[in-house]
Amino acid sequence: MFILSEDSQRTQGRDAQSSNIMAGKAVAESVRTTLGPRGMDKMLVDSGGEVVITNDGATILNEMDIEHPAAQMIVEVAESQEEEVGDGTTTAGVVAGNLLGEAEDLIEQDVHATTIVEGYHEAAQIALEAIDEQVQEAEVDDEILKQVAESSMTGKGTGGLTAESLAETVVEAVRHVDSEDGVARDNVAVHTQIGASSNATELVPGIVLDEEPAHDEMPSEVENASIAVLDVELEVQTGEIDAEYAIDSIDQLNAAIDAEEGELQGYAETIAESGADVVFTTDGVDDRVSSALASEGVLLFDDLTSSDAKDVVSATGARRVGALDDLEESDFGEADLIRTENFGDDDLAFIEGGAAAEAVTVFVRGGTEHVVDELERAIGDALDVVATALESGEVVPGAGATEIAIADKVRQEAAGIEGRKQLAVTAFADALDIVPRTLAANTGQDPIDALVDLRAAHESEGRAGLITDGEEVTIDDPFEYGVVDPADVKREAVESATEAATMIVRIDDVIAAE
Repeated sequence: MFILSEDSQRTQGRDAQSSNIMAGKAVAESVRTTLGPRGMDKMLVDSGGEVVITNDGATILNEMDIEHPAAQMIVEVAESQEEEVGDGTTTAGVVAGNLLGEAEDLIEQDVHATTIVEGYHEAAQIALEAIDEQVQEAEVDDEILKQVAESSMTGKGTGGLTAESLAETVVEAVRHVDSEDGVARDNVAVHTQIGASSNATELVPGIVLDEEPAHDEMPSEVENASIAVLDVELEVQTGEIDAEYAIDSIDQLNAAIDAEEGELQGYAETIAESGADVVFTTDGVDDRVSSALASEGVLLFDDLTSSDAKDVVSATGARRVGALDDLEESDFGEADLIRTENFGDDDLAFIEGGAAAEAVTVFVRGGTEHVVDELERAIGDALDVVATALESGEVVPGAGATEIAIADKVRQEAAGIEGRKQLAVTAFADALDIVPRTLAANTGQDPIDALVDLRAAHESEGRAGLITDGEEVTIDDPFEYGVVDPADVKREAVESATEAATMIVRIDDVIAAE
């Protein structure tokens, strides 16, 4: 009796576990060398020749053409980490891979997968308690937030800017959208523009759009702007069906032209009389309407995407209007300044101040596309972790110190666990050693010697990390050097890595259809 298709492939037992674990470990290994301030970059080239140069774990894993389903689970770990807390993707992926490696060794020692899973989950709970114990007691102020941002960006591509100078911009942006209701992270945008040094990166108190005025004679700046947002086509109206009109005389032709001109002039007069001096519309605008509005000093942007129109509404407080006759002053939004600026072949619209000041944009500059892309990723991660730290109010030491503390506590607690599950708990602690070991290897240190020294320093001082200061690498308290991470980043890394590793370990049968 054939239950499966003859073309199906089935792998069972140890072979299935070994294949899945090997795939997961391979993916984790691919990003391991990017970890830390001395991490290396990866160059990713797709089938079309597009090149991405980055050391961001989530970006690397997303760009890789991964087909193995177990390996995809490690990619999902990075995606989950990125979505929840914005950083720590490489750490989560590397820990997940090492948890799989330790599980493989236990399976070879005839430890059942269920025992490993139970041990890993128990160890994860101990790890979360250890993270709580590492939380810094001091209040998370702007200085600590800058340290969080700088720690996140150190080692990433920041062009000609230092992580320290960018950190100030990042903290200012996040503070701008902080309120009693929490941090409105969605109100902070990052807009990239090629054509200048990264030193020209600035914070814009508002939003930036890739738009240009509908007419060359329109003003390039409007102060104290009253803003209308329309979903209206400002062109000659046409019917829904095909129709032909017979014109028998020049008088009829002139009448048709006059009617068309009157219709378009009516659009311009309605807008001008409404009091709006800046108009955004998601539909097309006839050149004659644009010309008439230009003569009235009205600044108009047409053919906006629905997303851009939504951003304008959110930033300015305007209401989208679907019919010109419904336009009223109460529908207007406000901004202190709307200006247009040319950057080579690109024109941008800046909407600043007033109601628009509820949103901010980090306007990123760079000499090449690769520079601005990597700078955008670095700033995006920094914005996420600063927002996370500000909302939770909890930070822990970086530089591998938290992982050393977690592993130490897990090993201590493992002594009180009976049966083979103790082996899994101890293996969990060993897996976390991959973080300080990798940091050491990426800084040119011997990973074994560094791990021994870190453990000794942790035992004697209570806190020890691998600090990279210029060309020197020392073992000291990361808090003293401002190397800190949000506690939620560590928690999410432990939880997501454990979840992925235990899911893969439990698979003992793979049925693949051709």
